[in-house]
Amino acid sequence: MLDAFDSPALLAFFVAAVSPGPATLAVSTTAMAQGMRAALLLGIGLGLGLAFWGLVAAAGLGALLVQSSVALTVLRWVGGAYLLWLAWQSARSAVMPDPPSAEAPSAAAGRMLIRGLVLNLSNPKAVLAWISVLALGLSAPDDRSGLAVTTALCAALGLMIYAAYAVLFAQAPVRAGYRKARRGIDGLAAAFFGYSGLRLIFTRADADMPAG
Repeated sequence: MLDAFDSPALLAFFVAAVSPGPATLAVSTTAMAQGMRAALLLGIGLGLGLAFWGLVAAAGLGALLVQSSVALTVLRWVGGAYLLWLAWQSARSAVMPDPPSAEAPSAAAGRMLIRGLVLNLSNPKAVLAWISVLALGLSAPDDRSGLAVTTALCAALGLMIYAAYAVLFAQAPVRAGYRKARRGIDGLAAAFFGYSGLRLIFTRADADMPAG
């Protein structure tokens, strides 16, 4: 069995998960606009979605999914449409007048969880990243214990990364800076979500794109 705490799989997963992408941007902007609680809830939803794809890959179903062009196409279109919806939400926020209070209204807890869950469940890049990461974590093709440990550790690491983003961007100085530049930040977020959504729709699922 691999030494799970000294595994290239964890390093590869960390780099993929911590890199800027739709998920980390969603957590960051939510933390700045709505505070730590909302961002943590979103992060939990993201973590659950990430863990689901980890279980799919660990069970060997990820390879079957990758071989199905129909399934990947459906995921690409659903994921791209969701990212375009996030782009619309950010763009609408950018043109809205400043709220009377410094604290933006926070969405319901269940809604934040679902948003995070849908964002990662509709990302076909996630299962591709998991397949690559889990391959690094195996010392032998039949190393099932190593597979289970690597999956669990990577899923926990992903959740911790989302939580770290939530805590960092919910700090008072960061939120104060966001309030001063809200329109510009939300406009840039809209552009990034829109670009990511269109790229996901119009590029092959195995093309390079951040999974985070």
